[in-house]
Amino acid sequence: MRPDSVRGHLDGLILAVLETGPLHGYAIIEALQARSGGALDLPTGTVYPALRRLERAGSLAGSWSTVGGRERRTYKLTRAGRHALAAQRGEWKEFRDVVNRVLGGEPWPATG
Repeated sequence: MRPDSVRGHLDGLILAVLETGPLHGYAIIEALQARSGGALDLPTGTVYPALRRLERAGSLAGSWSTVGGRERRTYKLTRAGRHALAAQRGEWKEFRDVVNRVLGGEPWPATG
């Protein structure tokens, strides 16, 4: 899947993988890849700017640690991030339903 395919949804995807607990940047990339069955192989140049943006927005809290002599930043979801994730999920469901009505081949207006 192309990185631009997730445009508009990357923030929600990142928030979702952090819902289970704090992760450092590269672990977030690995979690996205694992949870997508390998379909999301996003470059660091896509994920790290999103992490910084989410932190500035207050959705994530980051802290530095040293592991094996290397500095890394670990991110965790804030209360605002949990609210943002809930909103993203609602928006995704609405978007998914609309696209399914158009591309899904169901007669319009859908019945049932």
